[in-house]
Formats: sequence, C-alpha cells, structure tokens
Amino acid sequence: MLQQAKGWQIGQPHHDGSTGFALLHCQQRFLQQADGGMFWPLASLEQRFSPWLLDIQGIGYLDGQPVFLYELTERPDDEQWQWVSLRSQLGHENADWFGMLSYASQIGVWSRQHRFCGSCGQPMQSSTEHRMRYCQPCGLQQYPRLSPCMIVLVTRGDEVLLARSPRFVSGLYSCLAGYAEPGETMEGCVHREVYEETRIRVHNLRYVTSQNWPFPHSMMMGYHAEYLEGEIIPQEDEIEDARWFKIHQLPLLPLSGSIARYLIDLHLHERSGSSKPVLPR
Repeated sequence: MLQQAKGWQIGQPHHDGSTGFALLHCQQRFLQQADGGMFWPLASLEQRFSPWLLDIQGIGYLDGQPVFLYELTERPDDEQWQWVSLRSQLGHENADWFGMLSYASQIGVWSRQHRFCGSCGQPMQSSTEHRMRYCQPCGLQQYPRLSPCMIVLVTRGDEVLLARSPRFVSGLYSCLAGYAEPGETMEGCVHREVYEETRIRVHNLRYVTSQNWPFPHSMMMGYHAEYLEGEIIPQEDEIEDARWFKIHQLPLLPLSGSIARYLIDLHLHERSGSSKPVLPR
C-alpha cells in the first residue's frame, strides 16, 4: 500500500486536521520552526494560521506519513521563524526531500494562481478525487501546469557558449534556455532560441536528459548542440553577455544539481575525462 512505502510518494491524503504533518509555504519559501524543522504538526495549525491561510492540499506521503501543504497569502513575521527558499534546498543530500519540496511549491503556486475562474471569475473549488480545481458555475477545470522549455549547451571543439542574464548573480554564466512556443517542437525551440539570443546557428542536436525545474513550473529538456555559423550578438533586454569559454577557463557556473550544470559537467567529462556527473534529480 502507498502508505507503507518508504521515501517520498506523491498522493492526495485526506485531511482530518490531526493525522500527518504540514509544510507551510508562501511564494516559493517554506516556514522553518525554531529548531530548524520544516514539518509542522497539524494540531491547531489551521486555527493558528487562519489569518493567512489560502488553501490546504494533501500532497503525498513521506516514509508513510501524510504530508499536507498549507499555502499562505503572505509570510507572517515571528523572530522564532525563518522562511527558507526552495532554491536553497536544491543541493540537499536527500533527493526525496527536494522532490517533496519541489512538488509542494509547484502545487502551492498553482493553487494561488487558480483561486478564481479564468472564464467567469467565480471562486474555484478543489476536487477531492483529482489534483484539479474546478468552477462549479461554468464547469472550467484547471490542472497543475507545466511549461515545456529547452536548455542547451552549445559547443565548438573545446569551447562552450555560455551567457548571463541580468538577473544572475555577479559573474555567473549558464547555458542558453527558453520556452517552447505553441505548435513548436523542442528541437525547433533550440534553433530559434539560440539564434534569437546570440545570432548563432547550431546543428547536430542531441537530447541529453530532462529535469523538472520548479521555478515556478518548468519542464526542462536538456540538449547538446554544435556550433554551425555566426558571430555572437547578445539579444537586448534578455542577454547581458554571451561568449565562448575554453573548457579549462570557465567562469562561475550554475549550482550543482541543476540541469545547466549537468550539461556543462557532462561535456567536460566527455572532452577531458573529468568525473562523470550524476543525473539531475
């Protein structure tokens, strides 16, 4: 039975107000207790946080225990509490832990963004049978959203094409990435985004791996591509800088655990014999 499984299991446990534990979430941050724990006992929790409570969602089981998401409208202040970002948990040694928080955050964002019907404006209700919100008056249904996008490492021999967005931390460069347009294949998205962002054309695309990227709800499809032609011209307002880097002279790179870092480390492994990276979770 699902309740007896170890590790993290997605599910939709029934909320009775006493059985299981809760994660308190608001805008991709989780509320941590004074002792550092993130799990909150359910007893009196709904009443305690009622001024800020937006929604309660049963999200699954961790080591057999029901886990619920309490989505809050805002982050209440208390000197004994600390709000921990989801991104800070990316490198957690326990893959199940980040998987649980990732899923919880995506469900929280979905719940927050679908409080009201996009067709008639009436309040949405949560289904008890499916992970779905619905509008009773007009029948509109909304399921959790995933936005498909590509991320690609473009190479030219022992050089890699890396770029930085204005929102990156100082000195950090990463792979090119972008969202797929309606009616577009992922391979078509790779060609279009690379050209739009750098005026470079590529060929010999190779699909590598994928990663669910919960910032806030992307499904990243990872590719490797080889340079074909063109000179770098960064796209205004999107790319602050883009350049070729030799594999032994790389800038500050994305965090380990991200698909961007995996694509880079995998190429280094293939070209220089460095340690083979672990697939992103």
